[in-house]
Amino acid sequence: MLGIILGILVLIVLIVVITNIKIVPQASVYVVERLGAYYATWETGLHFKMPFFDRIAKRVSLKEQVADFAPQPVITRDNVTMQIDTVVFYQVTDAKLYTYGVERPLSAIENLTATTLRNIIGEMELDQSLTSRDVINAKMRSILDEATDPWGIKVNRVELKNILPPREIQNAMEKQMKAERERRESILQAEGQKQSQILVAEGEKQSTILRADAEKQAAILKAEAERQAAILKAEGEAQAILNVQQALADSIKMLNEANPNEQVIKIKALESFEKAADGQATKIIVPSEIQSLAGLAASFKGLLEDEKK
Repeated sequence: MLGIILGILVLIVLIVVITNIKIVPQASVYVVERLGAYYATWETGLHFKMPFFDRIAKRVSLKEQVADFAPQPVITRDNVTMQIDTVVFYQVTDAKLYTYGVERPLSAIENLTATTLRNIIGEMELDQSLTSRDVINAKMRSILDEATDPWGIKVNRVELKNILPPREIQNAMEKQMKAERERRESILQAEGQKQSQILVAEGEKQSTILRADAEKQAAILKAEAERQAAILKAEGEAQAILNVQQALADSIKMLNEANPNEQVIKIKALESFEKAADGQATKIIVPSEIQSLAGLAASFKGLLEDEKK
């Protein structure tokens, strides 16, 4: 009988010991109380809990957690009511403060997020609130992180999921966006037409310039040709004059070399006046020597005719 009782007692002790051996998993901590007061924070590993005296008050995860809150009504500075839902990424940094700092920490974070969001949006107008997500996120993260620090919580990020203005505002915004798209389309079309006209005008300008250059080159070539023709004509006339003068000089030289007498010179002069008489001159002055020579020639001609008879 005594052996049975001892066996039962040993079995009970083993059960108690085994049930009070605790293993804390990775990224978790256990908050332990002894006789109702905080005793220790168990981290990852094997731990033994004192039976009947120790109690695990809270199991806390140290992983980053996500809290997705329902849409909250907020009013902008220009009295537009919008529905905004937020997502908070937070992490427990102190399990003791998280356990004893605030009752229902997640609910506290939700309420704090709603009030902070209302304060920030209340300082903005509708258009600013729709285009300032990054500013709102940064302000909310800073405020929430500072407010939750006594609770052992660190707020890593705050994101605005959706910003839903009233239906009439959405309709007005859609109309505005449509008008803006139509305006941009008109601007693009006008710009295209402008560029087309510019290209056409530029083409006509280049064509006119090329035509004027061609006419200019043609005029230059024509003037150059006329100049060359005039030069060649003048050179030809000058050469002819030189040739005549050279012939005269050569004839005078030959006469001088032949040493003609006075009668021959007078006969040559008479021949020159004969050629001059064939011209357009109405008056010809004949020297006296040539007149006497002409009379002599006439007498000589008469004698020859008499001998022939």
